[in-house]
Amino acid sequence: MKGADLSQILFYIVVLIILAIPLGRYMAKVFEGDKTFMDKAIGPLERLIYHICGIDAAQEMNWREYALSLLTFNLFGIILLFLLQLLQGHLPFDPQGFGAPHLTTAINTAVSFVTNTNWQSYAGESSLSYLTQMAGMTVQNFVSAATGIAVVVALIRGLSRRQANSIGNFWVDLTRSVLWILLPLSVVGAVLLASQGVIQNLSPYLTVHTLQGANQTLAMGPVASQEAIKELGTNGGGFFNANSAHPFENPTPFSNFLEMLFILLIPAGLTFSYGKMLKDVKQGRVLFVTMLVLFLLMLGTTYGSELAGNPQISKLGIIGSSVMEGKEVRFGVVNSALFATVTTATSCGAVNAMHDSLTPLGGLPPLLQMMLGEVVFGGVGTGLYSILIFVILTVFIVGLMVGRTPEYLGKKIEGFEMKMAILAVLIPSASILLGSALASVIPAGTSSIANPGPHGLSEIIYAFASSSANNGSAFAGLNVSTPFYNLALALAMLVGRFGVILPVLAIAGSMAHKKIATAGAGTFATTGGLFSGLLAGVILIVGALTFFPALALGPIVEQLLMWSGKAF
Repeated sequence: MKGADLSQILFYIVVLIILAIPLGRYMAKVFEGDKTFMDKAIGPLERLIYHICGIDAAQEMNWREYALSLLTFNLFGIILLFLLQLLQGHLPFDPQGFGAPHLTTAINTAVSFVTNTNWQSYAGESSLSYLTQMAGMTVQNFVSAATGIAVVVALIRGLSRRQANSIGNFWVDLTRSVLWILLPLSVVGAVLLASQGVIQNLSPYLTVHTLQGANQTLAMGPVASQEAIKELGTNGGGFFNANSAHPFENPTPFSNFLEMLFILLIPAGLTFSYGKMLKDVKQGRVLFVTMLVLFLLMLGTTYGSELAGNPQISKLGIIGSSVMEGKEVRFGVVNSALFATVTTATSCGAVNAMHDSLTPLGGLPPLLQMMLGEVVFGGVGTGLYSILIFVILTVFIVGLMVGRTPEYLGKKIEGFEMKMAILAVLIPSASILLGSALASVIPAGTSSIANPGPHGLSEIIYAFASSSANNGSAFAGLNVSTPFYNLALALAMLVGRFGVILPVLAIAGSMAHKKIATAGAGTFATTGGLFSGLLAGVILIVGALTFFPALALGPIVEQLLMWSGKAF
């Protein structure tokens, strides 16, 4: 590894930790109802929202009521976003006169943004009006991220409370997530990005004359405001089709650093919120360390493979061509590899380089991180509750090894919790494998493949992994702008999102009812290095057992063939 590259990675990690710790403490105060410096500014607005919507902030819900409120809210979000797309040609703030998208594209997009996936089978700058981008996509960027935060906060309450019947109020958790966390951070983020040249306007598109005498159309729009929440909410849906590789979305090395920092900031911060809300900071710290170790493992693999490059391209004799193919010169290998690892470690999906151009081994870690359920920091809220599922699996395995009833935080892990945990792991995994298998054998799926051989299979697997993990990035060589992929991937998004949320809320409700037993001499500690290693091992073993055959047929075979001189 080059010294300058290592310095950039270390600087990124250090800044992330410095900012995540105080943010985590602040978020814990928000959800515990403690006083914060934002109360005087936001408190009256919060109370006004509750008054208008008829919400009793003091009325808590059991897990079924919480889940029903969440599902109802998201269902109406899908319907409204779907209608907004179909009607955009008749609504204001449409200077380019865009009409309605294809019906299946509108369905896919509505589901995508509501589930925090932000998979895009369309080009934003040539498909959506300013109103749709602002009132549709940007609004869902806020509330879909807030939904993830609400779920993990409900789970934390379930783990920390004793003999309780409720896990909080979904409407309160949703509102506080937006007003106290996402909105202030996004305002600061948008200002910082605009200062770097990210555009923010409502102007019609510009036509300019190039030096060669041709006319070129430059897309305009409210980009900085969408870009900030796109990254902070781990959403990932770009205003432009090229996403964060576009100079209007990501113009400078500093804006690139900010965007990578925004993506991991809240997921990392929530691990520290977890420790503070449990009154045991070590519990949050061990999760952060486990995530960080897995993250560095994935980053090292991607960076090393990309630095080595493709020997087939090297034979062309063009200096740097083997390592820079598909990457922006202004970011280079290290920032492209770091961005790719960051965005697939979370449910973000923003890209500053084309993942389809990564070497097979370089593209494997982004794919594997999504297959693991994006527990390596993961999305806003989703990463923490996903890794807590693996925590439950780990303490269960340890309990079997020592012959004791498994416990976590003083509460017994029993049959119901294990069933829900297994469902939360199996449902998205089944969505990835069954969806990929179907697309690989029917004409509607294979007809979209532009690259034969193992890479074409990798593109299909990546599409279903990205959708089921609610990530949104893609191996873009696959044409997904078809009715089959629009509908199949929309279904994968719904299954991957709510097929995990519902078991998590069920676990929260069950754990809230339990007593907390005093730790004894035989209690297995869940705060040390041993537990961190066991947790990381369980995550990797489950991923290997589930997905190794698919990975072997895709990126692993392709890498071996690339080394042998085989091209497709």
